[in-house]
Amino acid sequence: MKRIFFILSFFITLQGIHAQGFFRDGSKIRNLDNFDKQRWSWGYFLGTNMYDFKFDYKDRTQDILVEKSIGFNVGLIGNLRINNYIDLRLEPGVMFANRNLTFPDIPEDNFREVKSTYVHVPLLVKFSTKRLNNFKPFVVGGVSTSINLSSNEDNPDDNSVGEFRMNTNTYYYEVGFGIDFYLFYFKFTPSIRAIFAINDELKRDVDPNSPYTGNIDKMATRGVFINFTFQ
Repeated sequence: MKRIFFILSFFITLQGIHAQGFFRDGSKIRNLDNFDKQRWSWGYFLGTNMYDFKFDYKDRTQDILVEKSIGFNVGLIGNLRINNYIDLRLEPGVMFANRNLTFPDIPEDNFREVKSTYVHVPLLVKFSTKRLNNFKPFVVGGVSTSINLSSNEDNPDDNSVGEFRMNTNTYYYEVGFGIDFYLFYFKFTPSIRAIFAINDELKRDVDPNSPYTGNIDKMATRGVFINFTFQ
């Protein structure tokens, strides 16, 4: 990740140095002045994520402990211009995430590592302000779905033999904000987005009284994305 941020910083610095050559007379120019007039535009993104779980319980008990870690995002962008201030965006991508669960009420074998690889497909509406020289803030919101390739939903083994299982399909709503920067050769956009799962993701153990899943009424993902977009 440090290499990725270094490369991003390097390219942005080069763009800034290149653009300064056009400002020697004190005037300001607008990079990519006609970029947002396109009906369709395309791009890709790289970024990081931090996934968490929210648990609802049937009976009050000690909370399941979730240890979060930083994951990686990569994907494509398709942007449809509606007008000067509204865009419709499709951002299919792959998200790699890892969470560790500790069940404090269970004296032994109470740790589960949950590795997830999501094919994530959000449909978003982007609301932008008026462009201010070479940058434009925006907010974004929408819905999404994902396929968890590591869900183990069809695995007949459960927590009784150490397998923590999740449902394959999940649905979310998403909200976020960011800033479009119009550089000399491309548009660069850092953004932050929060996601909240709507449906229950837990695949319960065969035993209805399982100490791992029996008291969980709902388990739902929530998370944060930090993405860097190039168009």
